[in-house]
Amino acid sequence: MKIIVVGAGDVGKYVCKVLSEEGHSVTLIESEDETIDEIEENLDIRVIKGNGASAKALLQASAQNADYVLAMTQFDQLNIVACAIASKLGARRTIARVHDLVYTDVSAFNYRKNFNIDILLNPEALTAVELAKHIRNPARFVVEDFARGQIELQEIEVSENADVVGKPLKDLKLPAGIKVGYVETDGALLVPTASTILKPKDKVTILGAPEELLKNAHIFSEDINTQPLRVVLYGATETAVAIVRRLAHSRFKIRVIEPNLKMCRYLAEIFPEITVINGSATSLRLLEEEQIGDTDYFVACTKDDEENVMTCLLAKKLGAKHVELVVNKPDYEQVIQNISGFLDITAAASPRKTSVAELKKYITDKHYMVAGSLKNGDIEFIEIQVERGSWSEGKKLYELNLPPATIIAAIVDDQLNAKVPGANDIVNAQDRLIIILEKKNVPQVVEMFIEK
Repeated sequence: MKIIVVGAGDVGKYVCKVLSEEGHSVTLIESEDETIDEIEENLDIRVIKGNGASAKALLQASAQNADYVLAMTQFDQLNIVACAIASKLGARRTIARVHDLVYTDVSAFNYRKNFNIDILLNPEALTAVELAKHIRNPARFVVEDFARGQIELQEIEVSENADVVGKPLKDLKLPAGIKVGYVETDGALLVPTASTILKPKDKVTILGAPEELLKNAHIFSEDINTQPLRVVLYGATETAVAIVRRLAHSRFKIRVIEPNLKMCRYLAEIFPEITVINGSATSLRLLEEEQIGDTDYFVACTKDDEENVMTCLLAKKLGAKHVELVVNKPDYEQVIQNISGFLDITAAASPRKTSVAELKKYITDKHYMVAGSLKNGDIEFIEIQVERGSWSEGKKLYELNLPPATIIAAIVDDQLNAKVPGANDIVNAQDRLIIILEKKNVPQVVEMFIEK
C-alpha cells in the first residue's frame, strides 16, 4: 500500500522502519536535514523535505493517491492540519498522533469528525491502557483490550459453586453490558451459542466495560479478589493522568508523587479523590515515609527513563509487590525488556511501540482488520466499520441472523463511545463493530456490513 508518514521523530521513524520492512511503499515528509540524512542512510523509503502541513508537500508526496497518511510529529496542531489537508486532497484514510487529551474529548467539539480524520492516536493514553490492565487484573487473566481499553476481555475459571454452573447461557441473565466471548472446556476452545452449558473448571472469557467486569466477575468464580489495591504513580505526566482515569474505581487507592508543585496543584484539582505528594521518588527517605513497601503497584511514569528504572528498583527493594515503568527512549526498550525478568518488573510500556502496534491494526487493504486470534487462528476478533448502504444498516442485532458462534462483542459509535450491545441495539452507518467469530465465517459476516 502507499503510505505517507509526516515527521520522523522517535515514533515516525519507527513507523517508517516497520512499514517499509513489511513491504509497503512509504514516503516520508520531514523538514530537518540531519534527520533526512539519517533516514536516507538507513531506510529504503522515499523522503521529501518540507512542511507536512503544506498542501504543496503533500501533493508532491502524492497524498491524493495515498492509502494512508500518518501524521506523527510531536506537534498536535500540525498533525491535525496535515491530516485534514490530506483528506481533502483525496487520501483514503488519515491518522493523526495527538498528545493533548483535549483533542480526543468530544464533549465540546469533535476534532476528529470536523477535521475529517479517521483516527486520533494518543501514545500516552495507549501506554496507560497497557500499564493499567495489569493493575486492574492482578491475577493477569486479561486476554485483550478493545476500543482502546473501553472494552476488556477477561478469562476466569468457573468455580464449583458459581451461579452459572449447569445453566445454558440463554438462562444466565447476565447484567447488561456483559457477554461471554468464548469458552475453553475439556481442552477445546469454542465460541459459545445460547445453548452452551458451563461447568466447573471451564475457562470462560467474559467481555464488557472494565468497571462492569470488576463488579460482576464473582458470578463466575468465588475466588475473585476484590480487596482494595494501593497504587503509587511517580510523575504527573499525561500517562499518569490517563492511568488515574483508567483506575477510577473505589477499589484503587491512588497516590501520585510529583516534584513540581504547580503540577501537584493541577492534579489535585482535577482528581480530588486521590492523594498528591510533592516530592521526588528518587529520595529513599520519602519512599520510606510514604510506606512504599506496603503498596501493591508502583508505576514510574516520568519522561526520564533513568529515574523510572531507579525508582522502580528502590520501590521493589522496599517491598512493593509489583513495579511498572514507562520507557521513553528507543535505545532503552530492548535493554529493559531483556532485564525486566531479572529486575522483577511486572510491565514496561513504550509509547513508541504501543503506538505502532495500534497503527498496524488499522493499516489493511481489506474491509476489516484482525484485532486478534485464538486457537491457531481458527477464532478471530475482527473490527469492521459499517458502511452506508450496507444490508445491516439500521437493523437491530437480533435481525442480522448471524452465523452460529458469532458474537458482536462491542459497538463503537461515531463519538468513539464503546459498549457491549444487546439484542435490540441498532447497527448504524459509521459504527465500528468488534466481532468474535470462527475464521471460516469471516467473508459471510463482512459482506453484511459493506456497501451493496
